[in-house]
Amino acid sequence: MNMAQSSFYQKRDLQNRIKTGKYIENLPEFCYDFLIAIENNTSSLTRYNYAMDLSIFFDYLGKFVFNKPRKDITLDDIEDLRTKNIEQYLSYLTYYEDDEGKVMKNGENGKARKLASIRSLFKYLFNHDLISANIASKIETPKLHNKEIIRLEQTEVEHMLSSIENPQTFSERQKNYNKNTFERDNAIVTLFLGTGIRISELVGLNVESFDFSQNAFTVTRKGGNQSTLYFSNEVARALKTWLEKRATLGLDKDEKAMFISLQDKRISIRAVENLVKKFAKEASPLKKISPHKLRSTFGTNLYRETKDIYIVADVLGHKDVNTTKKHYAAISEDMRKSVASAVTLRKDENK
Repeated sequence: MNMAQSSFYQKRDLQNRIKTGKYIENLPEFCYDFLIAIENNTSSLTRYNYAMDLSIFFDYLGKFVFNKPRKDITLDDIEDLRTKNIEQYLSYLTYYEDDEGKVMKNGENGKARKLASIRSLFKYLFNHDLISANIASKIETPKLHNKEIIRLEQTEVEHMLSSIENPQTFSERQKNYNKNTFERDNAIVTLFLGTGIRISELVGLNVESFDFSQNAFTVTRKGGNQSTLYFSNEVARALKTWLEKRATLGLDKDEKAMFISLQDKRISIRAVENLVKKFAKEASPLKKISPHKLRSTFGTNLYRETKDIYIVADVLGHKDVNTTKKHYAAISEDMRKSVASAVTLRKDENK
């Protein structure tokens, strides 16, 4: 990882730590000890999510179980908990109000994640002899139903790319804005569709990440590991066109980010989400397309071409192939149709 990339990920890590610290301030001290204990085996983002989930859990316990501020909850209080308290908490999560009075809701996936955070804490407390029983391990994970994978079909992909160059529904102001960002936006969407990288991976890319002699680039995956990925000539053309435009922007020589905002600094995750949503709406108004859905589109297309789930898992950076199977093995209607005649009931029927 070069220095510019290192600086970007260090900054992101610091931001996660700061946000985690704000939650820790209002949690019992043993939660802080737990987060310190898992630091060497988790990312700063994982710990931030744990802190956020535990804050909701202890807020519930303080209000509805122990009648005290969440920070004042003790290990003796934890000892007094029963499985029904956690089960009632999961029910509470369906709809609840946050600290600012905003109504929040959780489906089965949200509840499962928050239960996983509680289990991790209770496992730590039990393994360190701080509680006598791990009641969280007895709670069943909410049943998770497979959701239909939302992706773009080929005609929608073509329409989306065309809409970047010539948007039909934009206002005149939007069209003028688009003229200034066309090369960048086209390169971003093309890179998503052509490689399936995550949005966090794309935002972290630097110009030096790319080697056009090999049509390759290095990407920092979840957990900080680096991988080399390859792209097609079509993707290369879009990237080179953007780099030509980028070279005319008069950027500070120390700005190494591949993708730049109109403020001449590294583009943000939110800005990328917004531009993808904007152009996807032109291509497929009824589908809610995010950068992750473009990743799903790539994964589906790669699986269609290779029929090899392990290659798809490797390219997408999935540590567990079951994650890939869950998302991409249930391929669309055209593949089901293609195997409809594979099983013959009467030998002479199809002659």
